[in-house]
Amino acid sequence: QVQLVESGGGLAQPGGFLRLSCAASGFTFSSYAMSWARQAPGKGLEWVSGIYSDGSDRYYADSVKGRFTISRDNAKNTVYLQMNSLKPEDTAVYYCNVVRGSYNYWGQGTQVTVSS
Repeated sequence: QVQLVESGGGLAQPGGFLRLSCAASGFTFSSYAMSWARQAPGKGLEWVSGIYSDGSDRYYADSVKGRFTISRDNAKNTVYLQMNSLKPEDTAVYYCNVVRGSYNYWGQGTQVTVSS
């Protein structure tokens, strides 16, 4: 079955950085686009970034453009989110996501807290 396992979250200071990873299994990773989304306390789910199956195209929400970089390693079945210049408003649980047919799969999430 499809499994997505996020890691790399934690506490960072404003202006700092973190690198999130999402290890995927149970499907042909290299055939699917992957995305990251986040949910801040008391708010709805916000799409953050997406990457094509071969990494040829990447997309970002305006709120993270220029600060976050999505990448993937198809040999390792892993997608990454490099987060630089972190802001307190980036505090959220971050989820990776894959859509296969009519099914939308999510990991368990990793907490990112940006605070001094």
